[in-house]
Amino acid sequence: MSLSLSSKTAPQPLRPNVMAMKHVVASGHHLSAQAGFQILEAGGNAIDAGVATGLATCVLESEFVGFGGVAPTLIYLADTQQVVTVSGVGPWPRAASCDYFHEHHGGRVPAGLLHTVVPAAPDIWLTVLERHGTMSFGEVAAAAIRFARDGFPMYPMMRECIANKRESFSVWPGTAAIFTPNGQVPDVGATFVQSDLARTLEYLVDEEAAHAGKGRAAGLQAARDAFYKGDIAAALVRHQQEEGGLMTMEDLADFRAEFEAPCRTQFRGADIYSTGPWCQGPMILEALNFLEGIDLAAMGHNSPEYIHAVAEALKLAAADREFYYGDPKFIDVPLETLLSKPYAEERRGLIRPDRAWPEMPPAGTVDGRVPPPWMPDPSSSPPGTGDAAQPLETSYLCVVDGTGNIFSATPSDPVISGPVTPGTGITVSMWGSRAHTNPNHAACVGPGRRPRMSASPMLARREGDFVMPFGSPGSEVVGQAQLQAFLNVNVFGMTPQAAVEAPRFASYSWPGSALPHAYQPGRINLEGRIEKSTGETLSGLGHDVEWWPDFKWLAGSVCTVRVDAETGIRHAGADPRRSAYAVGW
Repeated sequence: MSLSLSSKTAPQPLRPNVMAMKHVVASGHHLSAQAGFQILEAGGNAIDAGVATGLATCVLESEFVGFGGVAPTLIYLADTQQVVTVSGVGPWPRAASCDYFHEHHGGRVPAGLLHTVVPAAPDIWLTVLERHGTMSFGEVAAAAIRFARDGFPMYPMMRECIANKRESFSVWPGTAAIFTPNGQVPDVGATFVQSDLARTLEYLVDEEAAHAGKGRAAGLQAARDAFYKGDIAAALVRHQQEEGGLMTMEDLADFRAEFEAPCRTQFRGADIYSTGPWCQGPMILEALNFLEGIDLAAMGHNSPEYIHAVAEALKLAAADREFYYGDPKFIDVPLETLLSKPYAEERRGLIRPDRAWPEMPPAGTVDGRVPPPWMPDPSSSPPGTGDAAQPLETSYLCVVDGTGNIFSATPSDPVISGPVTPGTGITVSMWGSRAHTNPNHAACVGPGRRPRMSASPMLARREGDFVMPFGSPGSEVVGQAQLQAFLNVNVFGMTPQAAVEAPRFASYSWPGSALPHAYQPGRINLEGRIEKSTGETLSGLGHDVEWWPDFKWLAGSVCTVRVDAETGIRHAGADPRRSAYAVGW
């Protein structure tokens, strides 16, 4: 399908659609995009550039991302046309269990180090670099080290997040020392330095260099061991022991990032890929299946009928997520059925054109399993309470190289989300903030279990037509923003830049991933550029409509690249709702 843009679908975008002939990077900050682009210009492939972009993101967007966090990743290898995913989140420590939190904390998971799971991102960056990259860790980490050591200008989005988090720093003095030097939130334009993080990255580079004589793989393994078995691991565990955390040296040493087959469905002849049910990616695949049988184009972009259909499809998919999705190493997730077209046909009938579900619908019946009505577990807030606009804790990046390889990743875990381990500049992954302590919940706490993620990079491909990585930050908005941007391109023919700028909406009519699993039955938020009459019509259908301002950053920040198979042109879009930019040639 050719790309077009008419006044009937979206206004002229604020930024030009970036078109590149050879390679391109789109990420959450212009300097991280530049870091990845420089690697491509130096001869690196998409994996080298993706890791460089991701490492720079950990520094430049440390209000959203941390080096000690998570990084679900999806890779497309052009020579074999293979899509692989990398398990993006580390497991709970061996000592963590539902029983532990019920016995010691009344079923709640207290904020702080009891939220921590094994950091996955460092191993992911090193493992994908070893398996599919060509460069050393020192080469791809150079820009991140420079940004951490020499600093970069504080920008409005980062300053806003630091200011909003400032009260939390009273119990996290190490975090406060980094983000509020001299007790003050840095001004926009002030040079922001993260010296301890720079030294941590330099230490890994030094360890790699010391073993490089044994080969590239040995150097990368030495860098990995320095983090998971050496001095950094010892510092992380010492901090855990001092502050009541549960992580041990064994928890860290035993972790390895795993390559997995992606989840997949088809939408109008295109293959759509996501990571596994340890994240919410398959939920968006389900929603696409439900929507495939509906003439969305005839409804009109962001018409009441269109928004209603998409929101109701998302509710149905979220109900299945809540009951069925979790770590497939520990539970049976019936993805073959959930992602099948007959199942979608059956569930599609629950989308009523004249009435919204007033709450999360019931999950589907699969293999004789009849899901009970949703009930909050001890870690949840009661329905109708809690903040539906969960703070964003994620970024997104994608890279396409000259050969057509693609790197799509959603790094997360902001440094400002918890206590920094002294001397490291690292906050250990706080993804335990997605805890459920009901042992019957699909995503419950357990030793070695991976908490279910909201972060979920995606990729679409139609043979002979296009390849398109896409993703977004935004907790419950992640998948919703991705879905809308994908439909904007592939149903309404928008350019990627127009697609990511178009006004968005988001449902909160299901329990949120993050504690306290805020649940706002019927809630839907609309950006201000959507017609007021549309909001009135949706209210009449039973939606609880709330309004966001124009270009609200809580509506996600999508980046995408659409590679035209016929021309080879890489069309990139980067969302202005935050600080995202695309760089290409």
